[in-house]
Parts: sequence; C-alpha cells; structure tokens
Amino acid sequence: MRESAISLGRGRFAAHGAAAIGWANGNWKFLVFLIWVGISAYYLSLRADAVHWFALGDTDDNMRYLQVRDWLNGQSWFDLRQYRMNPPEGANIHWSRIVDLPIAALMLLFRLVLSAPLADRWACAVAPLLPLLPLMWSLAFITRRLSREGSLAWVVAAFGPLGAPMGLGMYMPLRIDHHGWQLALVVAMLAGIVDRKWLRGGLVAGAASALSVAIGMEMMVYLAGAGGLIALRWVFKEGAARRMMPYALALGGGTGLLYVAFASNDNRSIACDAISLNWTATLILAAGGMLLLSVMHLRGWPKRLAAGAVIGAAVAAFSWHFWPQCLTSAYQIDPELDRLWLSHIREAKPITGQSLSSAIPMIALPIGGLIAALIGCLAARADKERLWAWASVMLMVLFAFALMFWQIRSGPAAQLIAIPAVAWVGYGALEWLVRGSAGERASALLGLGAAALAFNGSWVYPQLQNMGLVKPAPAPTATSKARSARFKKIDTANARCRTQPALSVLDQLPPATIMTLVDLGPRLIAVTHHSVIAGPYHRNGKAILDLHHAYDGNEATFRDVARRHGTRYFLLCPDFPEGTIYRARSPGGMYDRLEKGQIPAWLKPVELKSGFALPYRVYRIEGGAAPSAASPQKNP
Repeated sequence: MRESAISLGRGRFAAHGAAAIGWANGNWKFLVFLIWVGISAYYLSLRADAVHWFALGDTDDNMRYLQVRDWLNGQSWFDLRQYRMNPPEGANIHWSRIVDLPIAALMLLFRLVLSAPLADRWACAVAPLLPLLPLMWSLAFITRRLSREGSLAWVVAAFGPLGAPMGLGMYMPLRIDHHGWQLALVVAMLAGIVDRKWLRGGLVAGAASALSVAIGMEMMVYLAGAGGLIALRWVFKEGAARRMMPYALALGGGTGLLYVAFASNDNRSIACDAISLNWTATLILAAGGMLLLSVMHLRGWPKRLAAGAVIGAAVAAFSWHFWPQCLTSAYQIDPELDRLWLSHIREAKPITGQSLSSAIPMIALPIGGLIAALIGCLAARADKERLWAWASVMLMVLFAFALMFWQIRSGPAAQLIAIPAVAWVGYGALEWLVRGSAGERASALLGLGAAALAFNGSWVYPQLQNMGLVKPAPAPTATSKARSARFKKIDTANARCRTQPALSVLDQLPPATIMTLVDLGPRLIAVTHHSVIAGPYHRNGKAILDLHHAYDGNEATFRDVARRHGTRYFLLCPDFPEGTIYRARSPGGMYDRLEKGQIPAWLKPVELKSGFALPYRVYRIEGGAAPSAASPQKNP
C-alpha cells in the first residue's frame, strides 16, 4: 500500500513537472523578459554610484551623449559633427543617429519627472540595457532551435551573457555606445538563419543586417558571413529560395531606406567606414542579385553554385572597380597616424598580442562553443534540418573566433554567438546528472565542468597553472613590485582625471579651447563648457597627429600647434595612460619634460578652487597661442 502511494506521488510529481516544463516552453518569451527585468534591476542597483557621478567611462560613451544632447538642443538631424572638438570646423563623427533615438526618448521621458541632469544620467543608465532584451530572446530562440522538443536549455542561454564578460560589458549601465545594439543584431541575424519558418527567418536576418550596417560598419564581416550561409543553403537545399528571397528584400530595401533616413551629411557620398553611397549601392546590388537567383528555377546544386558565383563575382567586380580602397581598409588613415596612434589601441591588436592571463578568459567561451557545436552536429546528424542549424552556429562561432586573431574587438561577438551551443551541452549534462546511469552521470560531471569553465574563462588560467600546464607567475621581485606600483599609479590617474567632480572645476574658467590628451578630450567636453583639439576618432587624424607632434616635439612645435588651434589652456594629467606612450617614445620631448616638472615660462599655472586635491594641473598658454572662446554650438 505504501509503495503504491509513493508510486502515485511520484507519478503526480512527474505530471506536474511535465506540465510546468510545457508551460515554460509555451511562455518562453515572457520568462526571458522576466529574467531580463531581474538582470537589469540588479545592474542598475550595482551601478547606482557610477550613475550618480555620471561615470561615462569610455570615450565613445561620452561622445554619444554629446551627440544626443546637441541634437536635442537643436543641431541638425543629419549633422553629426562635434563642434566643440577641433573648433571651428568640428570633428567629423562617422556614426548615425539610430542609437541616439532610444537615448533621446529616455531623456525626454525622464525629464517629465526629473531635472534635466538627473534625467540624462538615468537615461544613459537604462539605454544600454534595452538591446540586452533582444539579445537574450535571440540566444534563447537559437538554443530552442538546436535542442530537442521540451528542453529547457534556452533558460541557460538566457542567463548566458552573464558568463560572457566581453559581451556583457557592452550592456552595462552608462555604456551607451552602439556596440550593444550591433551585437544583439548579429545574434538576431543568426536566429533568422536557423529559423524553421523561412519567410520569418529571412526577414529577420535581412532586417538585422541592414540595421547593423546603418549603425556602424564594425559587424560588416559577420553580415557577409551570414549572407554567405544563406546563399550556400540555397545552393545545396531545394526550396531554400523561400528564405533567401525575403532576406534579399529586407537587406536591400532596408539598407536603402536607412541610408535615406540616417546617413549624415558627411556620409552622403563615398565613405568606407559608415553607411554611405558606396556601401548602400553594393548591398542593394548584392541583394538584387540574390533576389534574381531566388526567382530562377535552377535544378541541381551545380547550376545554382555556378549562378551564385557569377552574381558574387559581379558584385565584387562592381565594388572593386568603383571604390577598391574600401575593400582593403575601412579606416583610410594616414600611415603615420596608424603608427603613432592606432597601433597602440589595445582592441585593435590580435589575441596573439595579449598575455596568456588575458587571452585565455577571452577565448574560453568561443573554444567551448566550437567543441559543443561539433558535438551538436554529431548528435543531430540524423536530422538534416537540425544539422543545418548546428552547422550554421558552428561556422559563425568559428568565423568570429578566427577574427580574434585579427583584432580582439571581435571577442564580444565570438563569446555571445558561442552561448547557445555551450548552453545546450550544459543543460544536457545536467539532465544526465539527474536522470542518467552511473556512467552518464560521470560524463555529465565532466560536461558541467567544461561548460562552467567556458562560461567563466577567468577560472581556466589558474586551473592550468595548478595542473602545471602553464608556468606559475614568478615570485615578486623588486623590479616587478615597482612595475606593479607604476601600473597602479597609471590606473589611478586614468580614473581620477576623468571624474565629473574633478573636471567640472574647470568651469570656473571662461569657455575656451583646452589642449590636453586625445583620450581625455571627449570626457572633458561632455562635463564642462570647454572645447578640445581632438578625440580618438580616425576621421580627425590631422588634429590627432597635431597633438602627437606637439607632445613628441620641442617647445616650438608645441606652441605652433597651440597657436593654430587657438588654444588658451593646457591641462596636464600626470601618469595618464596615453602620456606614457609619449614619454616612452620621445624621452626629452615636450610631454616628457612637462611630466618631469620642467615647465617653460610661457605656461602659467592656473589656480582653481576646489574642496579636494585636483588630479591634474592647468596652465595658461601665453605669448604664442591666440586665445579664442569655445565655439558655440552650430545649428545648420
């Protein structure tokens, strides 16, 4: 009797469990939304102090904020120049206003109940979390497509961004740059590629690609890879034109409409680094070619492959004939600028240029994703449709991982794209651990351990050290301790010289152009009423080179640059990271001398009132620089 009761209880529990799983799978979008709400609330609470001090840490975040604020203050929709950088002509910013829209909407909404400064802070805090929701939906959707029916692996995938530090960093409060939206669109594009509903999948993949291009060109290589996957599917799968046709329509039509609506005045002609006439023409031509192929009734993959190769060659020839420079370099910068400036930017360096302790956490998740995708392909080999989905994911992970050997800026995409495969393995291992045999449970423990390591790559390097596979760090020496102390001073200067309380003291001075470091420029104009010479934006290479020449050179060069840019003040932040480059490259140069305290007579110290020690020093430039007030905001 007792055994019957226990058996009945287990049966009821299993029935309730199955019903709960069924309900969860039927309402997965709503549950992912709730997970997003919880994650967003957590990070808004965690970053409340940073929001209070408006700690926009990245130069691009500060520039994006200025772009939105200037637009709301009356600057033209199609004018994205920053006129308080390199006045009076301004700095040519190559972005579009797509990402400005949600930030501006939040600012206006919050201003209904908050003061403008407080509303702007919270708008910048909330805005980066918005693209996290479509990212999580896309990750869950892909994982559902890869998994067997009834699986809850999508729940693991929804939480997956928490284990992808490079990707998650793009969604933190105040991270208002455009990369979060671009990454979400790349994953949405992959979701469209693997969608069983070909019409919907094609439209989603094409629209996501067009939006990503209109936001910025950084993800162009991923979009090309996605287009290649859709074309290959058409070649080898009868009837796959049902996905390629809507993809082509959405890509071509979307790109054209977005060019008309969002291309700035500076991007209306030929530009290699933004949505422009040339890229719009190329993408519309490519989309038109795919549309033509999709309506041609070609039987057999050899015919389709030959026709696709002809169209692809025609598009490539068209681009190469009219703007070959854009197929070799998006930045189109001066070689000297590349040598003096771009080559020192960490994210533009390959993974092979990083230390092992930095590289392993970056690549752990992509490598785990590749292994998991290979396992998934083997598991799905009897189901051709599911195998295609797995192969698409594996190829995209492989492509993103390979790009890390070019630049580590590909790391966030590589980590995020790998999440569905790792989530599938992790959940499968958990099921084995609960329901499997003794052998399956042992394998499950290994699988869970591997998934955990992939999702938290920072564990990997210490474990390899413990296993003796990586040499342990040597014992600290006097030299290494001095080096660590030096790096600590640099990190402290980098943080303190950017703070709003420190920089806002500069508003005691009348509006003027201040000569300072390139990387400090955007932050300075974001929180003060002053102007600067340059910021780290490649289209403004001449202004950047002027500062490099001034800091590497002698007094005459420094004064000449200050005079030509109408600079009234010079701001020196001792031990700021960028300054270490000038000091190492040009010992005895002007910046090296200034940091050593060898201040020429024509630089007069300026006293500023503050209740704390300022992390920087300000000097008035006399007898050589033609002072000019900061240019007012231009509203063409």
